[in-house]
Amino acid sequence: MICQECNVRPAALHFTKIVNGQKTEFHICEQCAQEKGYSSFFSSSSATFSFSKLLSGLLNHSQTSTEKQSDAISKEEVLSCRQCGMTYQKFTKLGRFGCAGCYESFLPHVEPILRRVHSGNTVHQGKIPKRMGGNLHLRKELDELKVKLQQYIHQEEFENAATVRDKIRNIEKQLSEHRRED
Repeated sequence: MICQECNVRPAALHFTKIVNGQKTEFHICEQCAQEKGYSSFFSSSSATFSFSKLLSGLLNHSQTSTEKQSDAISKEEVLSCRQCGMTYQKFTKLGRFGCAGCYESFLPHVEPILRRVHSGNTVHQGKIPKRMGGNLHLRKELDELKVKLQQYIHQEEFENAATVRDKIRNIEKQLSEHRRED
């Protein structure tokens, strides 16, 4: 495949950009990629793919697109982990956390990136095969409904709360039937 920019050299970087559900594919040679600022993908020290480089690139991209004034930059330089002392600036360069406390310390800056990467989600749900999960799917749905019930009660939406309560009772009945069968 030939580079879409210069139409001369073979494309070495292939990526897909999705903006507002509109998918666009790009095929760019190494030289054009470096001119466009994608040089971090062509590191001479390592020919292999690195997740930390990918995360670092995402962080640096969001940093430039979300910061509007130098005040924001100075706040990020000061932002650091309470446990290990890693600064947000160092985290964006390394592309990995220093300790478990970094997740909480940098969450406001990392959460938008996670939403973008995971199609709007910030929590990994995982998948459980139906044949292996048994009634695990029902338990998970039950937990979600209980949270939703509390939200409706707190918002004083009692009709919706009653509907959710009935669903909860139905699932609890199904779970008790499964227990008797086992």
